[in-house]
Amino acid sequence: MADISLDAMQARNDEILLNNFIESNRHFILASAYRAVGHFVTESDDEYSIALMAFHEAVTSYNVTKGIFHSFAALVIKRRLYDYMRSNARFSEEISVDPGAMNDEIEEEHPQKSLQMEIRRKEAELARQNTSVVPGDNPIRDEIEAVQDILGHYGFSFFDLAQCSPRADKTKKACAEAVAYMLEHESLIRKMRAKRTLPVKELKEGAGISRKILERHRKYIIAAIEILNGEYPLLAEYMSYIKKALVT
Repeated sequence: MADISLDAMQARNDEILLNNFIESNRHFILASAYRAVGHFVTESDDEYSIALMAFHEAVTSYNVTKGIFHSFAALVIKRRLYDYMRSNARFSEEISVDPGAMNDEIEEEHPQKSLQMEIRRKEAELARQNTSVVPGDNPIRDEIEAVQDILGHYGFSFFDLAQCSPRADKTKKACAEAVAYMLEHESLIRKMRAKRTLPVKELKEGAGISRKILERHRKYIIAAIEILNGEYPLLAEYMSYIKKALVT
């Protein structure tokens, strides 16, 4: 196995290694984004943010059956950027997609895809609603970056959420109840922020939620608490089912 592929395998399950691996591959991410969109991309561009998410997705979903890691990662970046451009109305008349690009096989149902696509749809909707926005302005991206800074204090990234988001209805309900309980108890939020971790014991005893669910979805619950307890209206829309738990 090539060294880069081995490094990707090792980084997949280790947050510190993953962050270092992403940092060491920034040039590759930029180059892959450039090849996908056909124009120069900087780290301040939306295309770079999408490419960065795609690279993270490639690492967490990689295994040896997918071939050399860099080839697989370049494919994921290309596919996600094509998805992004197609979903963005501002580019709808400018994109000429290579038909061959759609013939490669990747995991279309990867859990991170839904989060990415929801964010892209929101970006396109905001662009349609406000055609006078200054180039580079992106309200949802601003919210993501603000939340990213907060989550960094807890030792994880906004882009980790797709990996720990609840999908089963029963688990979603339990996570929503955990968030609702926290938001109703400001002292627990203060403790969470001071300790930089979820107060699992108090949640288990107070809300009656299993420790297994709380620990497995710890990052998602923390992020939901910070988003719903802050001024992030666009990101809060993705957690409407949690809002329902707040009023029941």
